[in-house]
Amino acid sequence: MEQSAVDALINLLDLEPIEVNIFRGVNPAEERQRIFGGQVAGQALVAAARTVDADRAVHSLHAYFLRPGDPTVPVLYEVDRIRDGRSFTTRRVVAIQHGRPIFNMSASFHIDEPGFEHFEQMPDVPEPSELPTRAERFAAVGVEDVWGPSALDLRYITNDPFHRTTPLPPTQRVWFRANGALPDGQLLHTCLLTYASDMTLLDTTLLPHGSGAADETVTMASLDHAMWFHGPFRADEWLLYDQYTPASSGARGLATGRVFTHDGHLIASVVQEGLIRQARPGTE
Repeated sequence: MEQSAVDALINLLDLEPIEVNIFRGVNPAEERQRIFGGQVAGQALVAAARTVDADRAVHSLHAYFLRPGDPTVPVLYEVDRIRDGRSFTTRRVVAIQHGRPIFNMSASFHIDEPGFEHFEQMPDVPEPSELPTRAERFAAVGVEDVWGPSALDLRYITNDPFHRTTPLPPTQRVWFRANGALPDGQLLHTCLLTYASDMTLLDTTLLPHGSGAADETVTMASLDHAMWFHGPFRADEWLLYDQYTPASSGARGLATGRVFTHDGHLIASVVQEGLIRQARPGTE
């Protein structure tokens, strides 16, 4: 039986332990110039969590993308057990290829304990069922989706994934969920959200400039990525990714994101800075 895209993603996030604190991650059989950043972030979080007691869930991560990942060779993840406290556990993960670090992450895990609670409200948006799928958007204009069959069902609300020529407001909203049922266990759902959080966020920084991810004159790459997780959720149920760009300068763009469940609970906050380098006139 042919493996579904979501099953392939689950397997992609299932690392092989090869030594104490060292794990190996594989890459999908896709023709890419570099590894998708969300993949490395998701795999690194899996590596960190594999060294943490099950009663502690990740509540934050901070990561830097150091070098482009080579999609033709596996990635090694080395975990440094920074601290094991009574309430918090801290891990540092370095992703290595060809003997050099390509990515590092610090992740903090926390026991479940009660405390003060308040959350922002979810914006009023159309239902996912009222919006075309990403595949339908691409098919409508005769463009091949570079992602191919996707493990994620994405429904763009405010914009579309194509090249733009008109400056737009600095906000992008997207519904998404896994394209199939996922096993139980919060770690997998959190790692899948980490994977997905890198897919559309940096695109938001181009909206005020009348450009988009399909603009071949713009080079884009994630530089650093931070996430905070506020509560449990399922990544195979609809999540709203509310994204905003407050600034861009010096060939870098900053974007923030809030992730809500379908019933309006804020479950994650995201911040990313990325390279958005525009080709100089007269250059290819």
